[in-house]
Amino acid sequence: MSKDLMSKDRIRGRVYLLGNDVNTDLNCSGKYLPGKDEAFIAAQAFEAVSPGFAARFVAGGVIVAGTHFGINSSREQAVHILRRMGVSAIVAPSFGRQFFRNAINNGLPVLECDIADLADGDEIAIDLATPVLQVQAKQISRPLAAVPQAIRAILQEGGLIPFLKKYPDWEVPA
Repeated sequence: MSKDLMSKDRIRGRVYLLGNDVNTDLNCSGKYLPGKDEAFIAAQAFEAVSPGFAARFVAGGVIVAGTHFGINSSREQAVHILRRMGVSAIVAPSFGRQFFRNAINNGLPVLECDIADLADGDEIAIDLATPVLQVQAKQISRPLAAVPQAIRAILQEGGLIPFLKKYPDWEVPA
């Protein structure tokens, strides 16, 4: 593994907590599409479940959510809005599968993990290679669902399209 990939395997950020069943309409509402730009939509993100969330969110933060984050839609714009907000990763016990794949394809780490005892404002460290999530102030260390090296490489390049442009002859190992 390259040293560059190892350095991008580490994410640090402040926790911004959301609940269970947060669907894609709550961060990228269909009522704003078409006609509104991403900046406007990002400023409204999650308003229905956490008033003022977008105004409180600081780029580099990590969204920690309950079960089924991203359910309901295959709307890829939902991931674009999260990237525009500066979300560095999303941690949840489970994800809507279409959202999960859209996130990886767009270079946004989505990590499955037990979120018990994580709180809004915690400073967390994530290591995708190990894979583990830590909150040093609370002495919490949790295993993450394994992130295959191929997925880590896609995330490192910023998504599937940039990855394929850089590695046009890449083949899935047998």
